[in-house]
Amino acid sequence: MIPLRRLEKVPRAVRLRKIAGFIGETEYRLGQGGVFPVENTGYYGDLLQLLVNDSCFGPPARAELEHIAARWGLMPDADRLRALNSIRHILLAETGRQIADWDCIDPGGSLDSRKRKSLPGMWVYLEDIRSPFNVGAIFRAAESFCVEKLILSPLCADPLHPRAVRTAMGCVSILPWERRPLSGLDGPCFALETGGVPLDRFAFPERAALIAGSEELGVSPAALEMADHSLGRVSIPTYGAKGSLNVSVAFGIVIQAWAASQARDNR
Repeated sequence: MIPLRRLEKVPRAVRLRKIAGFIGETEYRLGQGGVFPVENTGYYGDLLQLLVNDSCFGPPARAELEHIAARWGLMPDADRLRALNSIRHILLAETGRQIADWDCIDPGGSLDSRKRKSLPGMWVYLEDIRSPFNVGAIFRAAESFCVEKLILSPLCADPLHPRAVRTAMGCVSILPWERRPLSGLDGPCFALETGGVPLDRFAFPERAALIAGSEELGVSPAALEMADHSLGRVSIPTYGAKGSLNVSVAFGIVIQAWAASQARDNR
């Protein structure tokens, strides 16, 4: 633990960053099922008071810090975990740091592949998706809804990029994937694209590959032609002014519907 006297002497920005890092370590241990050390209760109480005494915090942050400080000594560990999370993000925001996925502590980041379930024949093809964030989010949704395998086009963002790994929350390591050109995609397929059958009327297959395309250009003409000669296109009706969705959001909606149809058929 950092002596409070030392923290008081360093510049404010440095002090807040150091406290945020220290809190993050404790938060991670609690998230992994650890117990908050009773002997640290007083130290954290003094640390909170140091933050409360900082007159530079805005009213919302100050109110939250005061609320946590007043209850700290009586909090159960579950409440302390949430309190530490709030404090850490207040400090990150105060130092001008934009919060990214890798700033979010994931208690379940290490997954047991033996607990993984998959639906045989439920495959996904990611065609030229450029953002590691989107690739990671798709991996997470795909694992959650029992996709058997992900295939990535040669130019798709790397699932092992730190941003993809962080967003996937452990799923990259347990969900099988490989790279393959579109020409190497065998078997029935369908595309997630506009101009297709509305989601609630689409007949989801038992075995096929769902093609999701580029954030900027959507599914390529070649992939659309392949899908149109196979199982067609599925589209998500939208009702707002924008009329389109982020690819990882759209993927999550469609993959849940496909998995749900599989569950109904297997009853």
